[in-house]
Amino acid sequence: MPVGPSSAGWVPCRVVVCRDCCCGSTKVTGVDHAEQSARLAEAAPVRISDCLDVCDQANVVVVQPSSVGRAAGGRPAWFGLVNDPAATEDIATWVRAGGPGVAAPPEILDLYAFTPPRRARSGPLRDVG
Repeated sequence: MPVGPSSAGWVPCRVVVCRDCCCGSTKVTGVDHAEQSARLAEAAPVRISDCLDVCDQANVVVVQPSSVGRAAGGRPAWFGLVNDPAATEDIATWVRAGGPGVAAPPEILDLYAFTPPRRARSGPLRDVG
């Protein structure tokens, strides 16, 4: 039996976008931060986070696996320096394909992937509507 949006207990991928001191600010020039968040929100629910303590990677996007992806061993995927529309589109395409644990990410995302520090702090999250 397929597991998806109509299945009980199914949770989709979620995307967390850092938007605080560096990410989402004028410190990262040439990026339409609102458009980036909106574009990602077309692929999955997006939450806006306060600082994730990886300012050297601004703009940071974290893709959290769906319930199916997590059950298959998927873990959150962290991407940094997501500063152009093509990178945003690559992430959105992967999320639409199922994201962590469900679909292999496009090889191009290897350029943006990084391992976060173990003790990254995050502030409150806000949903993008």
